[in-house]
Amino acid sequence: MAKNDIPQVKNEDQYEALRDKGYNKEVAARIANTDSSGQPTDRPNAYEDWTKEQLLERAKDLDLDDRSDMEKPELIAALRGKRYGDQG
Repeated sequence: MAKNDIPQVKNEDQYEALRDKGYNKEVAARIANTDSSGQPTDRPNAYEDWTKEQLLERAKDLDLDDRSDMEKPELIAALRGKRYGDQG
């Protein structure tokens, strides 16, 4: 891939590794531009590391129903389902 074909990223090695794993260009660039982009990770969106308040805010952004009644593990499961289209 020519360097002109990729978005500008802080960590080109990580960007290319993510692309090789199947991440699309936008997601790979976002991850490679994070402050922790120099650290190897298979968890680009580690909800377990988020606070419950952060999870609730993300759930609100995604318009998840009944989010205020959920505990942290339920929020994580619901967010992952919404993210991957598994909600039925």
